[in-house]
Amino acid sequence: MKNLKPDAEEMRRIGYLAVDKIVDHIEHLSSRPATESASREEVQNALPGKFSDKGQSFDELFNVLNENVFSKILHLDHPRFFGFIPGPGNYISAVADFLASGHNIFSGVTFEAAGAAQIEINTINWLCGEIGYDIKPSGGIFLSGGSIANLTGLAAARKSKLSGEFEKGTVYFSDQTHSSVERGLRVLGFKKEQIRKITTTEDFKIDIPDLTASIESDKKQGLSPFCVVGNAGTTNTGAIDPLAEISTICKKHDLWFHVDGAYGGSSIISKTGTKLLKGSELSDSFVMDPHKWMFQPYEIACLLVRSSDTLRETFQIIPEYLEDNYTDEGEINFCDYGIQLSRSFRALKLWLSLQYFGLDAFRSAVEEGFHKAQQTENCVKQFKDLQIITPAQMSTVVFRYYESGLSEDQLTYINKSIVSEIVSDGFAVISSTRLRKQTVLRMCVLNPRTTLSDVQKTVEMISQAGKRLRKDIPAH
Repeated sequence: MKNLKPDAEEMRRIGYLAVDKIVDHIEHLSSRPATESASREEVQNALPGKFSDKGQSFDELFNVLNENVFSKILHLDHPRFFGFIPGPGNYISAVADFLASGHNIFSGVTFEAAGAAQIEINTINWLCGEIGYDIKPSGGIFLSGGSIANLTGLAAARKSKLSGEFEKGTVYFSDQTHSSVERGLRVLGFKKEQIRKITTTEDFKIDIPDLTASIESDKKQGLSPFCVVGNAGTTNTGAIDPLAEISTICKKHDLWFHVDGAYGGSSIISKTGTKLLKGSELSDSFVMDPHKWMFQPYEIACLLVRSSDTLRETFQIIPEYLEDNYTDEGEINFCDYGIQLSRSFRALKLWLSLQYFGLDAFRSAVEEGFHKAQQTENCVKQFKDLQIITPAQMSTVVFRYYESGLSEDQLTYINKSIVSEIVSDGFAVISSTRLRKQTVLRMCVLNPRTTLSDVQKTVEMISQAGKRLRKDIPAH
């Protein structure tokens, strides 16, 4: 029977294997396919479904993982991964995750890891400053992802604005808002009848007159509007809602103003992002997800709030078995700021990479993302059979294969099939979405490793695939 603690030599040997694997992955990523995925059925028999009583050698298990897991994925950190919203990652942050896990740091209460708590506080304070919040009394918390961050912010909004009128509460957001907002509201107990999806303008931003009319109509019916969610970069197109105008409406009606910046929020560290996201400082809560524009590994979303007291009032419960941790009334314990008591040291990866690379490196990479998106739009415009649907916004360009005389069903078939062909080829990854009943293609270009050549070759492949697929459709 194996001891649960390998000896020092074995731990080092295993660690070196893991480091070499990760370095090899990063160094050779651009020369490999963007996708090497397999279906679950293909790997089901290759991966042990049972666990050995006596255990196996690490080398055998490492080979199984290399052959059936690490080599059979969509590489979201690949320079030609343009689908959805990429997660470029970086090596320093990966090392930070390893260090945090290796030390098994509990980040729920300051008493158990004061240094970890201070790093999270320092990083949160910096982010609050970037948004435009006053360092005091603002605050926040690192969470697993944008979905939980949105849910946490909405819980604070409910606590702050609804109190005893929960069943009459109504919340407002555009028809382009990420599904995590509606999912979070469901988890919080809101019914479909309490949710208002506001129409959008031609550029897919929330329609301010429609928003105002909906709020006023609900108030006349005796309902209790309590929250408006603005978008700081929608997933579909990168659209940014008129944040300052939404804030004015919220102040007039005493509503909580929550901004979902899971996609675009982190870009505020750059000059261009600061300009585009003007009005963010007027929000009551703001979500960002640094695995996107700040190039972090997953599990590093952040909720920022204008007043940290709102989170404490929403979540704090001090049971008798935790009273030893509350000897200082002014101490920040992050278990009081969200759902989790047991939580990992997520802040380390962002803090360490910011300290190692420096802010200028991150700001430059974000600016380059804006520039690459414009280059992508210019590339698309060079092909007569590709039609721009929305110009470059944030790092996203939306377009489609188009030919006059084809029905919408035919165009849908071609564009959906283009995605399948590109992904199957493996050179690049793109994704599709639907905008006002049109199937369209998206390219999200925010990876610092992406080159103009990567973009040009991918757009050319899209056009060529469209032409081939068009031949299968008889002309009218």
